Parts: sequence; C-alpha cells; structure tokens
Amino acid sequence: MTKRHGYAVLCALVALVVALSAAVYGTVAADDGSTGAVRGTLADSRPHRDSAAAPASTGTWVGAWATAPVGGEPGTETAGLAGRSVRNVVHAATGGTSARITLSNLYGQSPLTLTHATLALSAGDGTAAADAATMRRLTFGGATGVVVPAGGQIVSDAVRLTIPRGSDVLVTTYSPTPSGPVTYHPHARQTSFVADGERAEDTTGDPYTEQTPYWRYLTALDVLSNEADGTVVVFGDSITDGITSTVGANHRWPDILAGRLRAALESGRRLPRYSVVNEGISGNQVLADGLGRPAENQSGLGRFGRDALSRTNARAVVIDLGVNDILRNPRLADPDRIVAGLRTLVRQAHARGLKAVGATLMPFEGHRGYTPAREAVRQQVNARIRAGGVYDSVVDFDRALRDPYAPRRLRAAYDSGDHLHPSDLGFARMAEVFDLGTLRGAGQTEL
Repeated sequence: MTKRHGYAVLCALVALVVALSAAVYGTVAADDGSTGAVRGTLADSRPHRDSAAAPASTGTWVGAWATAPVGGEPGTETAGLAGRSVRNVVHAATGGTSARITLSNLYGQSPLTLTHATLALSAGDGTAAADAATMRRLTFGGATGVVVPAGGQIVSDAVRLTIPRGSDVLVTTYSPTPSGPVTYHPHARQTSFVADGERAEDTTGDPYTEQTPYWRYLTALDVLSNEADGTVVVFGDSITDGITSTVGANHRWPDILAGRLRAALESGRRLPRYSVVNEGISGNQVLADGLGRPAENQSGLGRFGRDALSRTNARAVVIDLGVNDILRNPRLADPDRIVAGLRTLVRQAHARGLKAVGATLMPFEGHRGYTPAREAVRQQVNARIRAGGVYDSVVDFDRALRDPYAPRRLRAAYDSGDHLHPSDLGFARMAEVFDLGTLRGAGQTEL
C-alpha cells in the first residue's frame, strides 16, 4: 500500500465514523418519549417553509394539556364539519420551548382530511383572536396536510414556539370534505370557536362567530419543557372533568393541583417536577361501556391504556372512579367488582412503572340517584380503599368534603347544588388536601 493510498483509506474511515456518530446522535435526539401514535396519510407531501419545525433540543416532552375523546358529536354524522375552521382553546399546565399536538378521528366513520392546521397563543382577551407573532402552521411528517384514518389519530411535527405556563393556546384545524361523526369532548368548561371557510391562520378572530362548549379532534398538547420531567395523569369521571366548575376559569381540581405543585416547587420543596393533565369523562364508569362501536364513553378499564398509560412521559396516575358504577347501575352494584376493576387499573399502571394514587368516593345523599343501599356500596368501596391493597397511596376526598354533621352529604360550601358534584370551592378543597408527597416514587409491585 502506498502512502497516498493509506492516507485515502484513513480519510475514508474518519468520514465513516463521523457519519455513524451523526446518525446515532440524530436517533437519540429524536427519541422524545412519544408513544408511537398511529400516523395518518400525508395529504400534501410538500413541506411548508413557515412551519418552524423544531430541531432537536434540550428538555423533556411532557403533557401540557390533554382530554379524552368521548364520542361522535351529534348532528355531524353525515357532513362532519366540512368547510369550517375549528379553533380549540386549551390551557397549558406547564411551559415549553416547542409544541406538538395529537388529533383524533376515533369516532369518525371515514377518513378525516385536514389541509391546514395551526397553533398560536391566544391574544388573551377571551375571544378567538391570536397573538400574530406566535402563529405557526403545523406539519405532519413534513407535510401541511394529512388524512387521519377512521378510528385513528395523528401526532403533528414539533414547532418552535415558547408556550408560557398558564397560557391559553389556540389549535385550529380545517377540513374541506365530510368525514362523518366528529370526535369530541362535550364538557370542556372552556369556550372554543368555529368559522365558516378556511380561516386557520386568521389572527383577528373576527370570522369565528360561532362559540362552542366542545373540544373537537384535539386530544393532547405536548411541550418540550425545562419545567417538568414527567406527566401526572388524573383519570376520572365528571368530578375530574370539572362539569360544574366555572366556564373559562380553569377551576377543575386537576388545574388547581397543577398550580399547587408548581408553587410548591418554586418555594423550594423537594418534589417531582411534573405537569398535570386531565383525563376525566363525565359519566365514566370503571366497568361499563357506553353504546356504539367504538363505545362512546368507554369504560375506565377499556380506555386506561389510551388515555392514561399512553400519555407522554406519564409517571403517575391519580384515579377517581367508581361513583357512576354505583349510581348508573340499574341493579345494586357489586363493591367487589368495582374494587377488582380498580385493582386491574393499578396493576396496569405498575406494569408501566407508574405510581397509582387513588381517591375515596365522595358522598351523594340528596342526589336524585341516592338510596341507602347505594350508600352502603359506597361505604364498602371506601373501606377497601382506605384499608390499603388497592392503591399505592390514598387521597381521602370523602373525609375532606363531607358535611361533618351529615357525613352522607357534601358540605354545603363544597356542593355545586346537585349534591354530587363539587362547587369551585369544593374543587379547590380537593386539590388542597392532595398530599403532593405521594407523587414521589414509581409504581410498586403488585399489592
């Protein structure tokens, strides 16, 4: 081998090592903790130069906001929302430097074609107006459009945008063609907006003349965060959904819990740096599905993998389910079956390394569904929860919110008036009595 030939071989080897190193680095940087959501078909393979796709960066991907798909929106069975722009308003529980979204067509009966999707910060005036400097066009695998198959979901590419903690974020989608039933979450307790025509990048908010109490298609907002290292998923029914909380005020108890955790961290307490997302569905039960295929208001057992375990970087789950199994069962509910269902959820959480914190069931005397026999079932379930052997840790909402002089009832100040759901003050009390220290540690072995 000549000296010149040896030098050429050496250069080639060096170039190969550099290329392999770059490939390994790129693979590691791309591993962001996402859960491999089903990808849609690209409707437009051309990347858009304004998409501001986020490069690999420091931080951790966590859930800033999430909601559970509940069913197909009534009245959209044929046309969906073809030819209309849907602007969802969501509240970010934690901040980040990049963002991505998840869109669901779980209850669609045909493919959902989206030709335009955007993300922006709200102008802050409670309208559909956006902060113009923050408007970002979203892409999906580098394309500005995507087709989400019936029953599927899609995760967008990340975009560079600073999302301040506590900010309202606008996520807008436009579909030109009918897609069948629109996948939605009906009890948002947040006003969102709809406009006729393709108005995804409008910043004035003027075309958005229709208000809606629903979230449509959107099921998650993730951020690349330096504020949080993981996500706490609160998994429950209407009490977690915040069905009686003040609209637009973010007074659901998981919202207040997120604020408590952040304030405690800022005060110097040694606690896990977690964001909090809300996966409550009004009327949800541990055991029973709603009607339809796929089932609307799917049981806690059926949806736990999708709505809790698959959330980005989930580290702990807080479970507050069971009261609807008692109230909505035409026969007397079996406390053994309810507890067995809860234990199944905990085993699944442990298998994924998640800690499981569980809540006692709050009183409901005075509610139209109350009977002494149902009260006895509630007491039996709560006794099993308090005794241990169901959850890793317990938050006793029953004891914290019941009337000390009539313990089968909610205390009047904590009662929204229907004798089942808390008032804003009641939701605040739930967050207040939650021991933040229970979030330390990962899931245990089977109890």
